[in-house]
Amino acid sequence: MIPAEVLLDGYSHGIFPMAGDDGDIRWYESDPRTILDIHGFRIPRDLRRILNRGLFEIRVDRAFEQVIRACADRASTWISDEIIASYVNLHKLGYAHSVEAWLRPGAIFGDEPVQEESLVGGLYGVALGAAFFGESMFHRVAHASKVALVYLAERLKARGFELHDAQMMTPTLELFGAQQIPKEEYLLRLQKALRHKRAF
Repeated sequence: MIPAEVLLDGYSHGIFPMAGDDGDIRWYESDPRTILDIHGFRIPRDLRRILNRGLFEIRVDRAFEQVIRACADRASTWISDEIIASYVNLHKLGYAHSVEAWLRPGAIFGDEPVQEESLVGGLYGVALGAAFFGESMFHRVAHASKVALVYLAERLKARGFELHDAQMMTPTLELFGAQQIPKEEYLLRLQKALRHKRAF
């Protein structure tokens, strides 16, 4: 397991761990770095319609280990058992967080009512100072992880966070207006955000 102080020191210097196919942990930095604008977060029009339907109940830190294991449950993953154990420990210490999308019993999804509540999407990341470092997302039904991301963006804005680090660009992040900035600019923003303390 990666010690919590090692993980936090890595984040404070702009690097993050990933497991290789051999299971060994390596540290990475992205240049350019992908960030989401906390004050200019863009919600796609079709997703607004989904949000207005109220299909999902959003919860925070209720099922962290379930979320990280769901993120790891894919054909190719950098989230090894050691990564899972390390972030579960970081969660217990109050630094790693999950945002979860649940379907409520009785909610109409498709043509049938949902019989039991179920975790159908979410994301996890690390909060340090006034910075949030997004790590991974998953979904079991369409749009669930995107709804969780919208909730996260609104929460970070409301709580005065200054940096939402998304690490590397993906097609999903592009939909929300993610932008890439040079490593040097990212590190300046990071150090500024780390000088302030925010409660997630």
